Amino acid sequence: MIRSLAAGSMLLPGILQSLLADQARGATAEINPLAPRAPHYFGKAKRVIFMYMSGGVSHMDTFDPKPRLLEEASKPRSAGQRPYMRPLWDFKPGGQCGTMVSDLFPNVREVMDDICLIRSMKGDHNDHFQATLGIHTGSVTFARPSIGSWVSYGLGTENQNLPSFVVLAPYLPYAGSQVWSSDFLPGCHQGTRVLAGAEPIPDLVRRAPSGAVQEMELGLLERFNRKHMAGREAVNPALAARVKSFETAFGMQQEMPEVLDLTKETDATLNLYGLPRGESKGFGWQCLIARRLVERGVRFVELIDTGSNSNWDSHSDMHAHAPLAKNVDRPIAGLLRDLKSRGMLEDTLVVWTTEFGRTPTTDGASGRSHHASAYSSWMAGAGVKGGLAYGKTDDFGGTVVENQVHVHDFHATILHLLGFDHERLTFRHAGRDFRLTDVAGRVVKDLLA
Repeated sequence: MIRSLAAGSMLLPGILQSLLADQARGATAEINPLAPRAPHYFGKAKRVIFMYMSGGVSHMDTFDPKPRLLEEASKPRSAGQRPYMRPLWDFKPGGQCGTMVSDLFPNVREVMDDICLIRSMKGDHNDHFQATLGIHTGSVTFARPSIGSWVSYGLGTENQNLPSFVVLAPYLPYAGSQVWSSDFLPGCHQGTRVLAGAEPIPDLVRRAPSGAVQEMELGLLERFNRKHMAGREAVNPALAARVKSFETAFGMQQEMPEVLDLTKETDATLNLYGLPRGESKGFGWQCLIARRLVERGVRFVELIDTGSNSNWDSHSDMHAHAPLAKNVDRPIAGLLRDLKSRGMLEDTLVVWTTEFGRTPTTDGASGRSHHASAYSSWMAGAGVKGGLAYGKTDDFGGTVVENQVHVHDFHATILHLLGFDHERLTFRHAGRDFRLTDVAGRVVKDLLA
């Protein structure tokens, strides 16, 4: 069976020779670290689209209405206390469920029947760098593998020509590329960053005289790499990841250009995302590319929104939220509608989050400061209860008073929806078994359909 595969490619013979040689030696090393794997149990989600709004979105101005702030904002407070700040946008009910959403997100408000809103999120740090690491890796103190890397490690990929973990990030967020790093996991599970514009991925276009010549060159290189790697796997596991990266890069040259080519998308689809024909940047472009990636087998796609000039960190003026929300509102709703119309929302988990919320009190003339004690996030699609608003903060949005969801709980629930026991998805490093949720976390079963 293995030998018969060689007829389909000039690259395969070199790989298969090494594979057969390994079998002959009785090697137990895994040949393909990105081969599809089964989770611990059946998970309704097969893939994840993770939308991260960098900078800290104000929950009381978006998804967590606080009428009390309107009453108290004009009243003086005790000496040394900052005044309360009124929400700047009105809230209205959305969908048949009636979940209240502000006018910052009128399009998302229309699809709240598909969204499971969490109003009781809690993080561990009020600084951007640490909180950004926390929502991505579960740790605010040390570099750890990203959630996308953990999903790649656990599930592998369904398409060997594309990375298992792709990051659509026009600009670097806080903490930079650590956000999608695989850290101590094998390097092949690190996120592949795709930029907007003329060259989304460096060297994506073949520069060899022909595909056949390049395939022969890579086949020879692969053979030398395998020979060098033999016997060194335990000493330097990065070698296997490096070899796999060459194979994935070659596959990307074959398939990624087609993924990025939107010319065959209908006008109706482009309109869903608010994307003008021919446009190759913006959050609408990110959302549509994400849909095209997951429908081709990519396991985890992260969309990072940092705005064009500034992110959601609105210390001096909360009015800065308005253009940022306008840029993402229609594409987000369009993505959910598009996935649903294609039957993909049933097994695609869509996540929307930020690193923390913002204070009920002012910071500057009309801004709000960082606030990790309470904020909002949401999920939609595979296995979650649409139309649910879960958890509660106090009358000012300052603290969680009902059904707190810590970042570790958030991660545990995402892994559960993918079919993983978060306590068993581990990797041994430096003498201990590490996991995404560290030594905490619980699955929030009330969120599950």
